[in-house]
Amino acid sequence: MGKNIFLQGIFAGIISALACIIYNKIYFFATEADFSKVLNTTTMIGINIGAGLLAAIGFWLLNKWFKKSGEIIFNFAFTILSFASIAIPISISLPLDIKFPELFPGLSIPMHFFPALAWYTIHPLFMKKN
Repeated sequence: MGKNIFLQGIFAGIISALACIIYNKIYFFATEADFSKVLNTTTMIGINIGAGLLAAIGFWLLNKWFKKSGEIIFNFAFTILSFASIAIPISISLPLDIKFPELFPGLSIPMHFFPALAWYTIHPLFMKKN
């Protein structure tokens, strides 16, 4: 289970990073608000792959500790943490030279849900058949 879970975490991180990059381009096209000084492609890739690996560790630990209910606890915790993490873009103060700072939450808040969505989407592909 361990090796597959970490592979799933990396794969989920890559998928969510791609979703963030695509969403960033769409958001820029729609608003012409450039936040690349604060949130660039490298940062998006690193954060998403890191989130995928942390999710894999959390999934592995919770399944080890709670056996049958580990996956349910993980799903609940991952969703709650995704919602709680939106406090970061809401409370951040952007540099003064950034135009349209009020549009930053509209860019970054949806991105906080991409790692969980990617995990939940690909998880069935990595489950063992019983």
